[in-house]
Amino acid sequence: MTTDDLATQLDEHLDVAAQVRDTMLERIDAIATLMTDALGRGNKIVFFGNGGSAADAQHFAGELIGHYRADRRSLPAVALTTDSSVLTAIANDYEYDEIFARQVRALVDEGDVVVAISTSGEAENVLRGAAAARDKGAQVVAFTGSRGRLGEQADHTYAVPSMTTARIQEMHVLAIHLISERIDAWALAQPGASVEHE
Repeated sequence: MTTDDLATQLDEHLDVAAQVRDTMLERIDAIATLMTDALGRGNKIVFFGNGGSAADAQHFAGELIGHYRADRRSLPAVALTTDSSVLTAIANDYEYDEIFARQVRALVDEGDVVVAISTSGEAENVLRGAAAARDKGAQVVAFTGSRGRLGEQADHTYAVPSMTTARIQEMHVLAIHLISERIDAWALAQPGASVEHE
């Protein structure tokens, strides 16, 4: 790979970022508001995905439970990708496509927000997890790309205008950071927000 090839990759990144700026900011803002409304009611945010999307799920949950940039109270969030014993038990005893749906049925409550992440929009275990979340009365947010069924099945969709996995993942991380910034600001505006380390 030459320097020109690297420059082409960077140009693609910048082009997709510009498209997100021009077409997706209102959607990102609406998803942030959906999450702060749920947190304000005492609900939680649940995340899941495969591979790089699993890493994004854990990243997002970590920003809420820890903090993004502001020193504020921890917020209830769960990444369904982190318990290897549960994941392998479900995959072994049932099937891999059930690993998220079974956890959703056990852990998600009505009013929670569930973020299903799939760059292709076609990961069967993510689709089943999203369907189970809707059955439980949760609001489903899809983080995906410009194709696949996931976005069509969600209540709210952040679909990156790209079909390239790397570009989609990069814009998912950007949205995670933008939403985390909004959630920090919301949390700091709540009564007792200055009290940290409860």
